This record gives sequence, structure tokens and C-alpha cells, in this order.
Amino acid sequence: MSSSGFNPWEAVLTQLRTAAEAIKLDGNILKILEKPDKVLITYFPVIMDDGHLEIFEGYRVQHSHHRGPCKGGIRYAPDLSLDEVKALAALMTWKTAVVNIPFGGAKGGVVCDPWKLSAGELKRMTRRFTYSLINMIGPESDIPAPDVNTNPEVMSWILDTYSMITGHTELGVVTGKPVEIGGSIGRTEATGRGLFYVMEEALRQRGRSTKGIRVAVQGFGNVGSYFCRFAHQAGFKVVAVTDAFGGVFSPNGLDIPKLIEYSSKHPKRSVEGFPDADTMTNEEIFGLDVDVIAPCAMGDAINKGNADSVKAPLIVEGANGPTTPEADAILSEKGTTVVPDILANAGGVTVSYFEWVQGLQHFFWSDQQVNQALRDILVKAFNEVNNKATEFNIRNLRIAALALAVGRVAKAIELRGIFP
Repeated sequence: MSSSGFNPWEAVLTQLRTAAEAIKLDGNILKILEKPDKVLITYFPVIMDDGHLEIFEGYRVQHSHHRGPCKGGIRYAPDLSLDEVKALAALMTWKTAVVNIPFGGAKGGVVCDPWKLSAGELKRMTRRFTYSLINMIGPESDIPAPDVNTNPEVMSWILDTYSMITGHTELGVVTGKPVEIGGSIGRTEATGRGLFYVMEEALRQRGRSTKGIRVAVQGFGNVGSYFCRFAHQAGFKVVAVTDAFGGVFSPNGLDIPKLIEYSSKHPKRSVEGFPDADTMTNEEIFGLDVDVIAPCAMGDAINKGNADSVKAPLIVEGANGPTTPEADAILSEKGTTVVPDILANAGGVTVSYFEWVQGLQHFFWSDQQVNQALRDILVKAFNEVNNKATEFNIRNLRIAALALAVGRVAKAIELRGIFP
């Protein structure tokens, strides 16, 4: 639970129950979906560089296996909690169902500050955590991927550890790997690219062109920076960007290539202090008079304390759970369109699915194949969510997306039955 009292797992359950009510979901199936399939809490030792032993706490949660192997990232964060991991695992269940790829949802992580660990400590911690997960993960059961503070290098350590234990290289055990060892072209930028595709489709269906569209982005990590890059290339005006350390604003649009170069050389990888713009805070960005806001940082960013100040008619969620249920209600009442995370940022898991398929087949795709297939899946999913909203007379796209996803998972449970 955050310092504001926000509990991400309770928020996910609230959204699930609202969707279940909308589609008149069978109460027994709701009981299944309200609980994760499996939860692992592990405490594991790591020898640090100075020779002392540190005990780390790690989690892996599998929310649902009903539509296929579980899929979800691993994050390293000092404030990581089990409720957060449970919530993110459930969101992965809905996300994979919304875009209709054959996975269930999972999530995991380690409670740590990776920036305080040396490269050697980080590697040893990752390998020891992987060993703790050895009976949970695998290409046919649970496939991890990068998340907050993890990257392709971390995935390569997981791949190697798993392969050493099983005795053969298993390309399908993780996604988000370096291309050189079985990763997919386009995976690194997939979430940001997918977010851009979804924004583009949302604007197109509202009769808006790219010309003159002003965008504000909270978060300039992998998702936010690639989203800004693609929006800038397409002619959108990215007028504001903020991150954990500061923010910048320019009414005529920021020079995104220069901002990316600047942040890559910044000691904190931040946009803070960018010379060709005014300063701005994370809170101020939500009150800007822009056409689109893309929260691409952490959860609980748009809440009941700032939702009233949002002026943008369209929000596309690049982060997981950036809008609280209270804020959702306020935004819906105002007529703000929120394209929810389980649709808007599903580009990453979609290309992870492509990577998994390529790894199992040992046959790899071109960037054109990856990007076209990604666009096709996300545009189709966006239209299916819109159709679901019309079918059930739902104004809120999050509830419509959940209704679509929960309905698909429920159908899988119904068809498979309960064993024994």
C-alpha cells in the first residue's frame, strides 16, 4: 500500500467486480478470478562484493493459467509489495485477453534498490532469484520479461541460469532478451510503439489528424521515451515531459531527439535541466491544456487529488495502473476518454508473444513483420473494446476492456472446467 493509502490489489478487485456486474458474470467464476492461482514468496541469500551476506525478498505471482502459460515481467524496486505484484499479475491476465494472445497473467520482482548494487551483485542476485523460481517458470508454464529496473541483460542472466540447470538452452523461458541470444527485433521499443498506435487509432476514430495535436508525457524511461520518439516523428507536438527528478515544457513542442540525447547523458538519466525548455513538475503536467496525456511512469499518478485538474480530452495509459478507481470515476463524469493500460500498453506483451513464438520455432521475423503484426493486433483490440462498450452501453473504456477480457477468461474457465 502506498503512503497515500492506495492499495493496487484492492483497486484491481474493484475494477474486476464492476466489469463482472456489467456482463452478469457467474459468481463462481468471479470467485476464481478474485484469487491468484499461485503465490511464491522467497527469501534468498546473496554474497555481496565486500563478503557479507544479504537476504533478499522476492515474489512471483501467477494469476491465471486458463488461456495459456502465464506471462509477466520482473521488477526490482525498494518499495515493491506483494499486493502490487498480485495486482500487476491480474492486469497481465486482462491485458493478454484484451489483445487475444494465448497467455495468462503473472508478475514478479525483488525488493531492492538496484541502483545501489554493483553489476556483480545484481547478476548474483538475479541468478539466485531465478533459482528460487525454477519450479514455477518455463516456456510452457510461466515466461518472465523485463519490467521496472530490469532490462535485456537481466533477461539474459535468467535465460542462462535456467538453461544451465535444465541442461540445454531454452530460448522460450524469457522474453525481452538481447536479439543476439534469441530476442525479437522490435521488443525494446514495443510498448512505446504500441502506445503510439493506440493513441493514433483513438484520435482517428474521433476524426482528429496528427496536425497540431499537443501531447504531455509523464515518465521518460523506455516506454515514455520511445512513445515520444514515435509521436515526434509522426508530427505530433510533445510539449511537456516529466520524470522522477524534474520536468520540461515548451509550448511549441520539445525537440525530442535532443531531449533523448540529453537524458542519456544525464547522471540520473533525467530530463531535468534540459536547456531548451521551461521547468515543470509531475503534478503540473496533468493540468496542462493539451490534447493527450500519456502517464508512462508508475501507478497512482492520476488520483482523486488531481483528476479534477485534468484538461486533456484523451488519456492513454503507458504505465500499469496509473489511474485510481476514484480518479477514473471523476474522469468518466467529465467526459475524458481514458484508454486503459490493459489495452494502451499491451504492445510489450504482444511482441513478447512474437518473441516466444520465434524462440520456440527457432525462426525469426523481420522488423516489418513485427511492427505490422503489432499494429494489426492493437487496432483490432481497440475496435473490439469499442464494440464491447457499445454492446453493454458502457461509457468507460476501462470497464469495456475489462468486460471483454474477463469474458474471454471466463469462457476459457467454463470450457476447461475444474480439475478433478
